[in-house]
Amino acid sequence: MKINLILKLRKLGITNHRVLSILEKIPREQFIDKRLSYKAYQNNALPIDCNQTISQPAVVAKMTELLEPKKSFNVLEIGTGSGYQTAILSKLFKRIYSVERHKILIEKAKKILSNLNINNIVFYYGDGMKGWPANFSFERIIITAVSKNLPKKITNQLKDKGILILPLEYKNEQYITKVTKKSRKFFQICKVEMFKKFICSSPSQGFAWCFSSTF
Repeated sequence: MKINLILKLRKLGITNHRVLSILEKIPREQFIDKRLSYKAYQNNALPIDCNQTISQPAVVAKMTELLEPKKSFNVLEIGTGSGYQTAILSKLFKRIYSVERHKILIEKAKKILSNLNINNIVFYYGDGMKGWPANFSFERIIITAVSKNLPKKITNQLKDKGILILPLEYKNEQYITKVTKKSRKFFQICKVEMFKKFICSSPSQGFAWCFSSTF
């Protein structure tokens, strides 16, 4: 069933071989209720504790791919959730700083990731929209919950030339969104309707929206 999922992700436009390889290796069934394990490699979101969900593999893959992984980079993850996205990131980046506001979820994620011998994660229990509590900056940031606006406290922690990926609501629709910090006050924002190719324009003062075109 894993190989069928990987083939489907390829058809949906996921092209990064490293990302696909990691998704194939990480056991998604470990992050969901045992009663749902037969659905682990279907391309669907599934319920977890605290009325949250584990994102569908296609969303995890696309958001990870858009981060443009580099093993020397640190990542701030807002929303640990089940820990599945965290596990994927851990194999592609140097260190993951993960924030979760639900105690039950963060404790479960810690246990699962420890059992998988993943040890390059730093966890923090708290409000992710306030960013990382220490005065850190990150090359990459990923937010797993939908936001209506770019959270300023988080963008302030993004390094110049850094990338932030988040699901952003725009005109009552949700888009996976790529934000590139060009300088202290200049951002380039590209919105991606799921599995559509985006075309980026040159950044301007404030925000530059880059509208998508289909494959």
